[in-house]
Amino acid sequence: MRSRLNLTNQSVIRDIMRKFGFSFSKALGQNFLINPSVCPRIAQLGTDPGRPVGVIEIGTGFGVLTTELSKVAEKVVAVEIDSRLIPVLEYTLADCPNVKVINADVLKIDLLEVVRNEFPGMDVYVCANLPYYITSPIIMSLLEQRLPVQAITVMVQKEAAARICAEPGSRDVGAISIAVRYFSRPRILFSVSRGSFMPAPNVDSCVVRMDVGSDTPKGVEDEAYFFRVVRSAFAQRRKTLVNTLSASLGCKKASVAAALAQAGLKPSARAEELHIEEFVLLANAMRKEELKR
Repeated sequence: MRSRLNLTNQSVIRDIMRKFGFSFSKALGQNFLINPSVCPRIAQLGTDPGRPVGVIEIGTGFGVLTTELSKVAEKVVAVEIDSRLIPVLEYTLADCPNVKVINADVLKIDLLEVVRNEFPGMDVYVCANLPYYITSPIIMSLLEQRLPVQAITVMVQKEAAARICAEPGSRDVGAISIAVRYFSRPRILFSVSRGSFMPAPNVDSCVVRMDVGSDTPKGVEDEAYFFRVVRSAFAQRRKTLVNTLSASLGCKKASVAAALAQAGLKPSARAEELHIEEFVLLANAMRKEELKR
């Protein structure tokens, strides 16, 4: 399937904007891809083109990535929050009969129902060029829903990519790093310069693929509490866990110190030093200390 429109050509984009009276929304973080080499790479590296697959795309722009995904997937369901883009997409995606566009907020739609109804018998992948301001909430929503998908591939700000893919125990690691590795195996696929977008943002981007696994860390006694401890631990990352967790969780420093000892961690430990398995031990120990109160 080849579109009759060159959606990476700025003149074509401007013509479409005039035709439909469209303007970019800063509030929605709209930066549309115009580098012709980027979207084919995302479509190839973010899916498994050797077999019939279904793809959920989040955020369509004018449909440049959507068009490329339609070439490698049996079916594409694109979720777009901006209602102004719906008539535009009817025009730009007219040559892509295997694409269905849903005008909805991805944080509110039932994606599990979408997978069940739209992709029977298919391996499903998620691809998205995410607005920078809402990167973490969307990624965590996708992972926490435990959707039956093979992988989630997203374009994000370069610094966000570094945090998402940071190894536990490294200086770049944060709460999002631990959370992503709890559910998946992340890796950076390639970088994308700021000039690849219209309008151009002030930062460069990276494409990250998260292969979703069925196994999560063993021994977690209370998953919600585990993530609460992780978020609290990185709330003031330069401080020791004794100070950070006591302030964030509202418990005594002695209780935190006792939990650290139970988890086999030193009293001066900081969040960035811990691996996931150590966070599991710490969260379980903190939970026991709280239950004593």
